[in-house]
Amino acid sequence: MNSGKSIITLFAAAMLLSAVNGYGAGSKFGKVYPVSDPAKTSGWVLNTDVSDEFESRKLDEDKWLVQGRDGEYKSRWIGRAPSQFSPDNVRISDGKLMVETRWEPDFEFAAKKDKDGRSYENITTAAVISKKQFHYGYMEIKCKAADASITSSFWGTGKGSEIDVFEFNGRPSLKNKKGLEKEMMFTMIDWKTGKNVRMWRNKAHLDWRVAGEFHVYGCEWNEDYLKFYADGELVGEVTRAALGDKWVLKNPISVWVDSETFPWQGLPAKEDLPVDYEIEYIRVWQKQ
Repeated sequence: MNSGKSIITLFAAAMLLSAVNGYGAGSKFGKVYPVSDPAKTSGWVLNTDVSDEFESRKLDEDKWLVQGRDGEYKSRWIGRAPSQFSPDNVRISDGKLMVETRWEPDFEFAAKKDKDGRSYENITTAAVISKKQFHYGYMEIKCKAADASITSSFWGTGKGSEIDVFEFNGRPSLKNKKGLEKEMMFTMIDWKTGKNVRMWRNKAHLDWRVAGEFHVYGCEWNEDYLKFYADGELVGEVTRAALGDKWVLKNPISVWVDSETFPWQGLPAKEDLPVDYEIEYIRVWQKQ
């Protein structure tokens, strides 16, 4: 057998297989496109600096900040009382990012109280934030919310502004909040004054429990509008023209995923925990 010709043949076959599978040279990402753009006609290019398939054994902490790691908290935010972020509640398992909520009364909670006088106690959660930012594009996540009265959120913050793609509650413990387990709430917030000023909010009612199975959620953001998607279907939108001076999303944003306690929706019981917010991927595209 001619070994030189065999090597060339094998190399050519490997390159062909790579092309068929959609992988580019030197990239761990496939040629993936937003679920909302099945025809692949919108000119999206994946921004790998703020995207992750979570297929490694450990979270890439060159790309992601874990709140509380080495005592570092972005925006000096330790979590929403009574829960507190713990870096130990973040792990990679079976190709997914797990954001865990635990009943952990022996955790070393902050001694201070929050602005409403609540103590940090009993419940630990977690937050993961992109170290790099992006300005305009499409952010998408495939996930399953935690199946407890705890939030599972996908959002972004920039200079003086915030966008919440969703803040799911998988199983609210307050009976009058049960509808939240099928609800997708999206919000634009102005932080320029240092206070949370809601500029716009809307919601969509979904056909599934957000903690029941994996689904894909996305948000397209440009200088003129916001559009929100669930499994590729448009479920909400707002334009800059409609909001006028209330439009505050003008600066680059970091991507966040986290879990928090929302006391006004009910707290999880000890027997409901631990529970995971499971994330199969986070992807961000921008226009060519």
